[in-house]
Amino acid sequence: MSKLPKQAHLILSASIVIVMAFVYGANPSVILFDIFGFKVQDLELKNIFRAIMGVYLALGVYWLYGVVKPMHWERATFFNVLFMGGLTAGRLISTLIDGWSPQYGLGMIGEAILTVWGLWNLNYYTQKKPTV
Repeated sequence: MSKLPKQAHLILSASIVIVMAFVYGANPSVILFDIFGFKVQDLELKNIFRAIMGVYLALGVYWLYGVVKPMHWERATFFNVLFMGGLTAGRLISTLIDGWSPQYGLGMIGEAILTVWGLWNLNYYTQKKPTV
């Protein structure tokens, strides 16, 4: 993984999360029915999905900020690992309790990969390298 630029992890994560933000929140009544087959009609449920959109957008933008501002790369990567690890854990619990979801199963695998990649990057790029 060291051959990839260290920012690749955050760029990929931000791209996915920003797109998913709009899937969840742009027009939940239509988009979520088309993709997942359930209706979002209650005002409170629309509000929840738009709040999720806001969180996803905020984190995605911060990860991109960590790409362009090197002082923030480590913190942005740390928050990315927490976010992706939290999603992975939640989906794993749901898989164990509720069963395998073809739509979210692939997402869980991707989130797990991004979690491990982020941990690897933090370990690799934040170690103090001895100067020779």
